Amino acid sequence: MGPGEVAAILFGTFGVLVFLRVPVAFALGLAVVPVFFIEERLTPVLLMREMFKSYNSFVLLAVPFFLLAANLMNSSGITDRLIRLARAMVGHLPGGLGHVNVVVSMLFAGISGSSTADAAGIGSLLIPQMRKEGYDAPFAVAITACSSVMGVIIPPSILMVVWGGLMSVSIGGLFLAGVVPGILIAGSQMITVYIYAKKNGYPVHSRSTLIELMRAAASAALALMTPVIIVGGIVGGFFTPTEASVVAVIYSLILGVVVYRTIAIHEIPKVLYDSARFAAITLFCIGTASAFGWCLAYFKIPAALVEQIDQMGLGIIGIGIMSALAFLLIGMFIDAIPAIIILGTVLYPVTQHVGMHPIHFAIIGVMSLAFGLVTPPYGLCLLIAASIGKIRLVDALRNVVVILFPMICVLLLIIVMPDLILALPRWIMPAFVD
Repeated sequence: MGPGEVAAILFGTFGVLVFLRVPVAFALGLAVVPVFFIEERLTPVLLMREMFKSYNSFVLLAVPFFLLAANLMNSSGITDRLIRLARAMVGHLPGGLGHVNVVVSMLFAGISGSSTADAAGIGSLLIPQMRKEGYDAPFAVAITACSSVMGVIIPPSILMVVWGGLMSVSIGGLFLAGVVPGILIAGSQMITVYIYAKKNGYPVHSRSTLIELMRAAASAALALMTPVIIVGGIVGGFFTPTEASVVAVIYSLILGVVVYRTIAIHEIPKVLYDSARFAAITLFCIGTASAFGWCLAYFKIPAALVEQIDQMGLGIIGIGIMSALAFLLIGMFIDAIPAIIILGTVLYPVTQHVGMHPIHFAIIGVMSLAFGLVTPPYGLCLLIAASIGKIRLVDALRNVVVILFPMICVLLLIIVMPDLILALPRWIMPAFVD
């Protein structure tokens, strides 16, 4: 069989299974089975072998530990402290709670590395408050969901850890490259909130005094040290990303149990159970996606794709736009981590062929997949926020589109101007980036 026939079988079977509402993790594994039976040189045993091989990765240990750190931070009441700080910083602007929502998401992203933890933790507190103060429920849900995508863009990011481990890209460099896009997305969302507030007459809070701001900053200071410790430790070479995730867990546990005393000892097993359950789902998905990706590589489908795209004569910008569209599309249907394993590994040789920087490609992929968290039918963060807001998902779609448009413009800016994101890693980690 040639690459075209195999690709048609793999993606066709996968599409049918997803349409039949088979969970994505199982659909990826089952889609490979027909090829293993048709091709004489392969046996179904290889499916299990490739799954187990994918788990033999030291970097992947960071995934469950970062998820655990995020859950510990949520349980320890960190979100309340971040909200007080954000309210003191931007609560006086038109549409105060909308701006608070964005700033809290940006701060929490630097702690958790998970968008779903962001949407659940912040949404449960701010969506009811926004509705109480007269904000439209669809807008409150939309801004909460859209701001939560920064959780996987601003470092530390679970997606960047997986991407770096899978494609041998500097994870420290990826973390540094995610800073500017995260700030630009937050800025675009705050401009949108400002326009909404002026149009709909949303309430404005009084400006906080300098003393109130300093008190709020002091209250959240220890929590805000988390990204400094994680990113600083990795960039400074003090520990690996996996070791950094363990440090994050220990630090979160100390804050919750000893310093803030908001986590009781008897609550820890529940946090561990929830984290293990989410990690198991994620890691199983990585295993089946790795088997799917191995099948693509075995039949030289990425090489065939490079050959076809080379005939189109696209440059870095053209390939960047094409990659973004592909990631945006697949992100609408499946989770980001299997999308990275399947689509990232296929497109990576294409981007190398045209001379695109690996970190530039990674940021395009991560940002595009992050936007998939608010676009149906998958739209996990939007589903979480809509559930908290007690509205139908379709009711928030119009507001999501309005907020998402300037975010897409930021993505286009990143594609056209790669030096915008590469400047910081080149300055701090030149040996690992150039």
